[in-house]
Amino acid sequence: MYFSINQSNYWYEIHGNGEPIVMLHGFTGSSRTWNYFVNKWKNKWTLITIDLPGHGKTKAKEKSMEACCKDLDALFNALKLSSFCLLGYSMGGRTAISYAIHYPEKIKALLLESTSPGIDTLEERVQRQENDRILANRILEQGLDWFVSYWENIPLFQSQTSLPLEIKQSVRYERHMQSKTGLADSLLHMGTGFQPSWWDALARLTKPVLLLAGELDKKYCELMKEMDNRFPQSLLTIVSEAGHAIHVEKPEIFGKIVSEYIMDIYLADICN
Repeated sequence: MYFSINQSNYWYEIHGNGEPIVMLHGFTGSSRTWNYFVNKWKNKWTLITIDLPGHGKTKAKEKSMEACCKDLDALFNALKLSSFCLLGYSMGGRTAISYAIHYPEKIKALLLESTSPGIDTLEERVQRQENDRILANRILEQGLDWFVSYWENIPLFQSQTSLPLEIKQSVRYERHMQSKTGLADSLLHMGTGFQPSWWDALARLTKPVLLLAGELDKKYCELMKEMDNRFPQSLLTIVSEAGHAIHVEKPEIFGKIVSEYIMDIYLADICN
């Protein structure tokens, strides 16, 4: 289904019944990335997946992180979501944090997989901006086939090389579904270097937070540990033998951890 606002069309899907969980994919992903989780858990929860700007079926050019969050809030209002669990992976996790900073009253719980609240120092942000400009230009000049081959071989996804062929083909297919202009736009407007740093704001988020990192993803293990130190009410889980995309590499374990955490949140509410 499409939701139209501010000359943009956001694709979203609603599956199942129960308490709502909104799910936001990572860079080069789409609603499709959650298919395993949706098929497994749609009888337990209402699962709402959204294609973020520059990705999947969504048509929303040059959206900043703040503008995207504002559009998402309008969508949630249209769906009459007054309180929900918000789950985000990587870029979707950065979006989830940004949304929670702007609209904390809507958040029942925040679930973050392999993500960060941005880059803390100005010097590092400027360097990341330059790197993302270079990558965006290469995507536009050399095309999607070049980029998909490049992206699947970066160290961040090294742990995926041993996955079954069927899963690797599914991930590759999802990346090929994107457009080169959409990915370039995403890098230049919602990339890590272009969004605000929310490190100092994490202490203001008093809702429950689940942090998930893969044991093999050393960089994000450290980032998530630091985030765990800053959130007032967080739980950090390091998943064994998993890399950056836990929901792809260990889908059963990922689903069990997420579902049990959300169940505990709602049970705690009932008990209180």
